[in-house]
Amino acid sequence: MTDSFKESALKYHTHPLPGKLEIRPTKPLANKRDLSLAYSPGVAHACELIVENATEVASVTSRGNLVAVITNGTAVLGLGNIGPLASKPVMEGKAVLFKKFANIDVFDIEVDETDVDKLVDIIASLEPTFGGVNLEDIKAPECFMVENKLRERMKIPVFHDDQHGTAIVAAAAIYNGLRIVEKKFEDVKLVVSGAGAASIACVDLLVSMGLQKKNVRMIDRTGVIYAGRTEGMNPWKQGYAVETEDRTIADAIEGADLFMGLSGPGVLNAELLQKMGEKPIILAMSNPIPEIMPEDAMAARPDAILATGRSDYPNQVNNVLCFPFIFRGALDCGASTINEEMKMAAVKAIADLATKETSDVVAAAYADEQLKFGRDYLIPKAFDPRLIEDVPMAVVKAAMASGVATRPIEDLEAYRQTLHEFINQAGLFMQPIIEVAKKSPARIVYAEGENDDVLMAVQAVLDENIATPILIGRRAGMEVKIDRLGLRIDLDKQVEIFDPSDNNKHEEYAAYYHEMVGRNGVSVDAARKIMRDDHTAIAAVMVARDEADGLICGKVGRFDFHLREIMHLLGPEDKDQLVSSAAVLLLPDGPLFLADTAMNVDPTDNELVKIAEASIDLVKRFGVEPKVALLSHSNFGTSNAASAKKVRSAGNMLRDSYPELQIDGEMHVLSALNPKLRDTVYSQANLQGRANVLVMPNLDAANIAMGLIRSLTDALLIGPFINGFCKPAHIVIPSVSSRGIFNMTALTVADIQTGSLTRKS
Repeated sequence: MTDSFKESALKYHTHPLPGKLEIRPTKPLANKRDLSLAYSPGVAHACELIVENATEVASVTSRGNLVAVITNGTAVLGLGNIGPLASKPVMEGKAVLFKKFANIDVFDIEVDETDVDKLVDIIASLEPTFGGVNLEDIKAPECFMVENKLRERMKIPVFHDDQHGTAIVAAAAIYNGLRIVEKKFEDVKLVVSGAGAASIACVDLLVSMGLQKKNVRMIDRTGVIYAGRTEGMNPWKQGYAVETEDRTIADAIEGADLFMGLSGPGVLNAELLQKMGEKPIILAMSNPIPEIMPEDAMAARPDAILATGRSDYPNQVNNVLCFPFIFRGALDCGASTINEEMKMAAVKAIADLATKETSDVVAAAYADEQLKFGRDYLIPKAFDPRLIEDVPMAVVKAAMASGVATRPIEDLEAYRQTLHEFINQAGLFMQPIIEVAKKSPARIVYAEGENDDVLMAVQAVLDENIATPILIGRRAGMEVKIDRLGLRIDLDKQVEIFDPSDNNKHEEYAAYYHEMVGRNGVSVDAARKIMRDDHTAIAAVMVARDEADGLICGKVGRFDFHLREIMHLLGPEDKDQLVSSAAVLLLPDGPLFLADTAMNVDPTDNELVKIAEASIDLVKRFGVEPKVALLSHSNFGTSNAASAKKVRSAGNMLRDSYPELQIDGEMHVLSALNPKLRDTVYSQANLQGRANVLVMPNLDAANIAMGLIRSLTDALLIGPFINGFCKPAHIVIPSVSSRGIFNMTALTVADIQTGSLTRKS
């Protein structure tokens, strides 16, 4: 790992606030009455309800959606026994994954205690606080003892992810692998390299699914675990001490159908692979270097099916496919434990998802991979949005069937809908776009190449390899700022610099510019001056001449000045085409698209339709189902003012053009964003849930709304995206962050690769 990456990681953890978590209230506290409801005397009624019926704690407190991620820091990632204090960044990271993938709140708890019984007492005493416990990074064999004792004492799910998360995802890969090679659990022989917590949990789960213990050969540092062995044994290893003459991996692997490695690099080689049975399944899960590299394995055994723990090879066994979603299901039905039935249900749900047709979102994110069920696609990708639907549903059903659900869910289809609605929430919604951009980085020219935020964005662009940057500006100015900001940009190798004051293309560019805009009153001398001074004009010339694929500007200067130059050179090919814009705000409950935020001052009803159509195309690019609300001061016919009639007319035209989509208006913004309130006003609205696309009646309303939301929340702005130019060009606003510029770059590159959806109108 490079020092520069270390610096980036530390900056990520320290700015703008230390750490990765904060706590926020979910209820208003704006007046004396709110205070009396939140605390005394109103809180007493909630307490009394829990006294009467303990299960009501999930309805009046956050406990039903709160998980404790707990460690003592004795086995942290690849760092070992670093102690509880140093483990806190890891636990906060786990908390973020819970929140982003499954909307589960977490308190990370780092406990300075290594004595098993004392640690168990501490954790068990916290049961009134939490709906579940995720044990993390506790060394073996203590992790077995801690989990077992806690499961006996506690009436909430206790889950050691290092064990069971790994086991569930590995079992899903094996389950599908056996489908492909047409073998059955009860018939296969398994060799396991490693006898730690994860290995034993994996085999335990496979045994629950039909694998015969007599067909398991578990190997640790001493060799094969066999009946009668005493060296290096513990009760958990003893469970797999079988009657066998095998003593080494070479002995054990003869005729094996499955190999599972959770040990270290180099354990498996070509010679050993040759000893395995027909069509072997190999899970080489050691990270970062597996037990055998996939290319070496496939060279030795072309008939093998292979999975690893790495993201750069097919079939990554990644715990994130499991733990957020199994907890989601367990919490939602009030499960008292996570039992074998629930684990097996999760296995089959993950496995079955790989056999289904790939969603558009996943297909776009992994455009260069064949995501069709088979030897290179055994399990879903981590960013498959369907995981949040399929896995919790399966877990809930299993919990109810096995009798551990204290709050059974009666309407499972309604429950599925609530899970579906979470898919479009903000957490990772840019990732598919970023993955698309990585496939073929395009040339993006940045007009303000000396700007701090632009340079920081370019660093991220280079780190993620989503674009080839072209920076307009003075090299000396860039060098000073790169050094001051602590960036790692190599101006000689990683980027192209275009310095307007010292460039041999000046006359050529000036002549081209004059040819394009001379009829707009731009003289030859004026064209020369513009090609010296106006960086946006220069960038637009580069894109128009195909010397760059797209441009980003706007960090410095007025929007209309940038727009003028781009319209001159990259305006719509069709004079009837409308240029419009949309911006997206990433909010805690999901992305919110606003249009038109930059271009059309007072659009007509027909122009509103075009704005909405372009926004719908953009929203679909993100894998989000558009739910469109056309906003007005009028709420479903409460006003017949001209502005209200305009929006009403646009809404009618849109619904006629897109009968398959949820579109309605005119309506108040509260009706658009608050379904319960909307139902009291007009229960037949063509919208379900919260609208995610707000089409504004005019530019004033759009700008005011965007400014209010950004000022009153920590919403991340992406955009505005400009629709209608003949080539990709975007004008950001001066207050946009480096993250916003990075995200804009990703979308621009993805747009270049996959078509011109953002250029439609």
